[in-house]
Amino acid sequence: MKSNKIALRIATYNIHRCVGCDDVEAPERIAEILRDINADVTAIQEVAFDRDNPNNILAGLARSIGAQAIEGPTLLGKKGHYGNAILSRIVPNRIERLDISVPGREPRGAIAINLHLNNTIIRVIATHLGLHPRERRYQVGRLLSLLEDPNAGITILLGDFNEWFFLGRPLRWVNRRFGSMPSPTTFPSRRPVLALDRIWVDPADRLISLNHHLNLRTSIASDHLPLIAQVAI
Repeated sequence: MKSNKIALRIATYNIHRCVGCDDVEAPERIAEILRDINADVTAIQEVAFDRDNPNNILAGLARSIGAQAIEGPTLLGKKGHYGNAILSRIVPNRIERLDISVPGREPRGAIAINLHLNNTIIRVIATHLGLHPRERRYQVGRLLSLLEDPNAGITILLGDFNEWFFLGRPLRWVNRRFGSMPSPTTFPSRRPVLALDRIWVDPADRLISLNHHLNLRTSIASDHLPLIAQVAI
């Protein structure tokens, strides 16, 4: 890598409401993992938060790593909200939220942010797709339309795609747009066999590395493993 470039550390993690495989709700355990990952930008799925409570779980996770929390609620309730978030140590200069829900199914959404770093605009789109193949086909179609930004030098799509069909149309469509990327397995966390969590980078040659983060703590803290990419900027 040339000396005038820097590496951006990107992660995606379905934290399963901070409830681990031991059925214990332990936000601090997730916070420890986030500190260990040490990503500049982390997409989080299945996070609970309450905007009226400054000590909510999402705010605590953001404080633990010195990041800004960008909320993407998909379920709104009297006891608090739930959905997606991005934790970013880089202040975004643009934030968008997209509803990609399918009627009759659990609400789903995406968050898109633009970052300006090293004279480059990086567009990051984080999401959590539905459980039904028909949902995912519709949602990927919506997401692909969101990706395009003529000012973006690098585009990153990441999150929990819930796609276990290797030859399924959603993966084929995204791979056609980005090119085929490595797909480390992330689910279930104790013995990962499915690549449900994904990170795509365009241009593809900016991807330095892409790995799941597996150790004793991550195998218990959630039913998914974190996925981490290094991107050359």
